[in-house]
Amino acid sequence: MSLPLTGGAGPSRTPSPRLTRLRRRLTPYTFVAPTLVGLALFLVYPLVSAVYFSFTRFNLIQAPEWVGLDNWRFLFEDDNVVRAAKNTLWLVLVMVPARMLGALLTALLLNQVKRARGVYRTLFYLPALAPPVAATLAFVLLLKPGTGPVNTALSALGVDDPPLWFNDPAWAKPSLVVLAMWGIGDLMMIFIAALLDVPAELHEAASLDGAGSWQRFRYVTLPSISPVLAFAAITGIIGTLQYFTQAAVAASVASGQVTGGGGISDTFGYPEGSTFTYPLWLYVVGFRYHVLGYANVLAVVLFVVSMTATVLLLRRFKEFTR
Repeated sequence: MSLPLTGGAGPSRTPSPRLTRLRRRLTPYTFVAPTLVGLALFLVYPLVSAVYFSFTRFNLIQAPEWVGLDNWRFLFEDDNVVRAAKNTLWLVLVMVPARMLGALLTALLLNQVKRARGVYRTLFYLPALAPPVAATLAFVLLLKPGTGPVNTALSALGVDDPPLWFNDPAWAKPSLVVLAMWGIGDLMMIFIAALLDVPAELHEAASLDGAGSWQRFRYVTLPSISPVLAFAAITGIIGTLQYFTQAAVAASVASGQVTGGGGISDTFGYPEGSTFTYPLWLYVVGFRYHVLGYANVLAVVLFVVSMTATVLLLRRFKEFTR
């Protein structure tokens, strides 16, 4: 009796065309699967959870209780939201263009330097490396009324009534803008790289056609660096909409009161609410009052505003570059 052969090579099986196509379609997804999983866990899930919790009464101790649109109705009755939104909008409209303009002018100036160019770039970039808390502390002390070096110098120059800076509601937000302008080194380096990437042939051709310095800048340089400008504007707007650390530290230090336990100060917004930004109110609602349902409403609104501003700005830059 003969036994069947089990170790020999049998006829090769050819996969079906449908299975082959399916494998080809799924292969790219295996490479991006880690990224997709990360986005799902750390972006999509928190966002969906924030939307859900915005319809609940939630304090991290008791189980969330569904309250429907109550939190969203209160959003339109909250005077603190209006005040914080106005301050944040002011910072967006003033601070972002000021930083972009200052960084671009500095980059253009440093590109014209022939000697010790690296030294000047390093000096202008160094302030951007300063920690936000330390930089804010230094600026509050420099601009301190009466004893600060800046006001002392202004008085020596004959200024009888120097500004109160962080202690004056009219000057508090401009003082934050000055602080932001001091740290434009990061944006300056990005603009320097973009300017160096503009083809020299375009400037030479424009010069041969009789274009002046302004015309070359307007019709050659600006269109060439417009993607970088869009990046700077979008990241600047998103960052300013989340403006928190400098406003919180400046208010606490300028008021002369130490921040309370848990990092929640009673002086947020000093003086007279002039530095009270939207993220500060979100933080107070969530971590002082523990009204996390309403805090999630504020967070969702901030996300929607940031995304809307990003989309609108991208459309404007596309129209500009056409």
